[in-house]
Amino acid sequence: MNVPSIPPLSLLASAPTAGSSRDPNRVRDAAQQFEALLIGQMLRSVREGGSGWLSDGGDSAGECATDFAEQQFAGVMAQNGGLGLSNLIVTGLKK
Repeated sequence: MNVPSIPPLSLLASAPTAGSSRDPNRVRDAAQQFEALLIGQMLRSVREGGSGWLSDGGDSAGECATDFAEQQFAGVMAQNGGLGLSNLIVTGLKK
């Protein structure tokens, strides 16, 4: 059985792919999307661990609205500084 190897992150960050560039705006956008994903996952785990903050889990419409609200909140939070992870990612990729 041939196990594929995973290249180091530094090689992936520096290797251009077809149609991509090292545009700083694209890097920042990707870092913000990643941070929004992490914030959304944290919000979801808090909601699932407790009783919920918008719905009691009794209806699917409430769950859908809560998921959407959490995603939007996470995206806006990441665009406005968030936890600071996107700045660290962008700074790390510039080196």
